[in-house]
Amino acid sequence: MKRLFGTDGVRGQAGVYPLDHETVARLGAALVRAMRSSTGLGAGGAEDRPLRLIIGRDTRESGDWIERELGRGVHAEGAAITTAGVIPTPATAYITRALGFDAGLVISASHNPFEDNGIKVFSGRGEKFTDALEQHVESIVADTSWQVPPGGLPEVERTDVVDAYIAHARLALPDPGRLTRAGFMLALDTANGATTTVAPRLFRALGFDLAVIGDRPDGRNINLDCGSTHPERLGALVRAGGHRMGVAFDGDGDRAIFVDHEGRVIDGDAVMLMCARNMKAQGRLKGDALVATVMSNIGLEIALRDSGIELVRCPVGDKYVMEEMIKRDLSIGGEQSGHIIFSDHLFTGDGIATALNVLRTMADTGRELADLASEMVAYPQVLLNVRVRERTALASVPAVADVMERIARRLDGQGRLLVRYSGTEPLLRIMIEGKDQREIQNWAGEIADSVKEHLG
Repeated sequence: MKRLFGTDGVRGQAGVYPLDHETVARLGAALVRAMRSSTGLGAGGAEDRPLRLIIGRDTRESGDWIERELGRGVHAEGAAITTAGVIPTPATAYITRALGFDAGLVISASHNPFEDNGIKVFSGRGEKFTDALEQHVESIVADTSWQVPPGGLPEVERTDVVDAYIAHARLALPDPGRLTRAGFMLALDTANGATTTVAPRLFRALGFDLAVIGDRPDGRNINLDCGSTHPERLGALVRAGGHRMGVAFDGDGDRAIFVDHEGRVIDGDAVMLMCARNMKAQGRLKGDALVATVMSNIGLEIALRDSGIELVRCPVGDKYVMEEMIKRDLSIGGEQSGHIIFSDHLFTGDGIATALNVLRTMADTGRELADLASEMVAYPQVLLNVRVRERTALASVPAVADVMERIARRLDGQGRLLVRYSGTEPLLRIMIEGKDQREIQNWAGEIADSVKEHLG
């Protein structure tokens, strides 16, 4: 059975499997079938009602037809479908929960170029679908005994949910006047994506003096030399305009990267550190811990440890961050890339909520962003990829295991060794962080040489 779902939904080139017309329609139908079997809704019982789904999308030109095909599959299974148009991914997650939909579908490929697209699914609680439910959907799609009937989609209900999402998002910055009464020049880059419909409206309503770029989507320019993956233009704007800071969103609005008043880029690790410390000082940090992925820098872990905050590691992917946060009942978690989850707000990454929490931290502490971010000292990092014949368990290769154990002992809490196989290529990925760049470079080379000798 072919895998459809990756770490963040189904993603690929629009028009090519698994995002060809027929597979998209089958996905819509399979989602309803999987939900029906897990909830019992839509199955014809006495207390029955049709399943209700809502769809939001970003600005890619392929979003229209993917929405139609998804809707065709959903409708063929007797479920009701509503479209919210172009809105950020977290807005769909919030509206799904707030308005009582059974699931929310998002059509987006996040930070990818416009040729790509994707489908993300949220449960009625506004959380990413579990691996088990995704695998159930995949098994239904793979069953060749059924087809989605041909034909068009009846008129779809349309709803404007931007105001409802804005009202919810504003709660993350309860007193914006602490910042805006004396004037606050803020620059935004909305990546020609989904936040163009929300972010400028929201931040102007809060009283910020805005400069906005990346706010002219044409279906093909999403993330093109703009947004969170290309913050250079925003940095130049902030420096030239004398802004206090800048925020760059990605194409679907679930992540944010920042630049300080001098245009220096500030990533998710620094954001998690400053927000967690502020939340702890106010008694808002549940469990005195946060969740980050294996890719967050060891400098974050050490700085949190010094503040009495535990860092809990999880695999890459914000749904894994979410699952760990729910399991441990924690307030904050995220990724170095800028996907940050604040559980009091939503159980998914939200770039706008992240920006508001950073602004709240500035207001609470009376400090500028550059000053807050300076406390995150990133340790040097080395990344090496080594091609291998097969994915052999490293513990079963004594020579490789011995060199890894020796180097891990040398790091001893002041560095980190992460060795893992690629999920898509015949590669072993070696990552070492430590205080001395030359030293960790040599250690990474020792591991790589041993792997080449015994597994290459």
